Amino acid sequence: MGHENNTILGHGADNDGIEEFDNPMPTWWLGLFYVTIVWAVIYAAHYHGVGGRSQTGEYDAEMAAALAAQPAAPAVVATGSTAAAGAGGGKGVYTSNCIACHGPELKGGIGPDLTDATWIHGGSLADIERTITVGVPEKGMITWGPILGPQKIAQVAVFIHDAGGGL
Repeated sequence: MGHENNTILGHGADNDGIEEFDNPMPTWWLGLFYVTIVWAVIYAAHYHGVGGRSQTGEYDAEMAAALAAQPAAPAVVATGSTAAAGAGGGKGVYTSNCIACHGPELKGGIGPDLTDATWIHGGSLADIERTITVGVPEKGMITWGPILGPQKIAQVAVFIHDAGGGL
C-alpha cells in the first residue's frame, strides 16, 4: 500500500463522531483514473474526427436504409375508359374488393360516396392511389397496398377517378 498519513482532519463533531484520515488515493487507482481520461480523449477524437463517425452520420445512414426498404410508389396508369373498363382492369378489382363498402354504383354504404365532389382524402388520381395503398385504418379501410400491388391499385384508382368524379 501507499504511505499512510494518520492525520485526523477533525470533522468528527460534524459527522456523529466519525473521524476521517487524510490518506492519499492508492497509486493503482490514480493510474487507472488517468488512463480512462486519456482513453476518453483518444476515443472522442477517433469517433468524431479520424473515424468519420457521428450520431448524425449514423442517423442519416439508418434513414437511407429505411427509405430503401419502403415499397416503390404505385405505378400510374393512363386515365381513360379502356384502361379501367375490362374485367381484369380496375372495374374487376373494384368489384372483387371494394364493392362491399362503397357499393356497386360507388354511392357508398359503409364507406363514403365516391361519386360526389367531396373527397375526404383528396380526389386527384395520386390522392386516390395513396388512399387505397395506405388505407384509412381509423375509419375501417384496410391497407390495400400489400394485398393488391401497385398495378391493381393503379387500375382501380383510374376506375374510381373516371367513374366516380374525382378531381
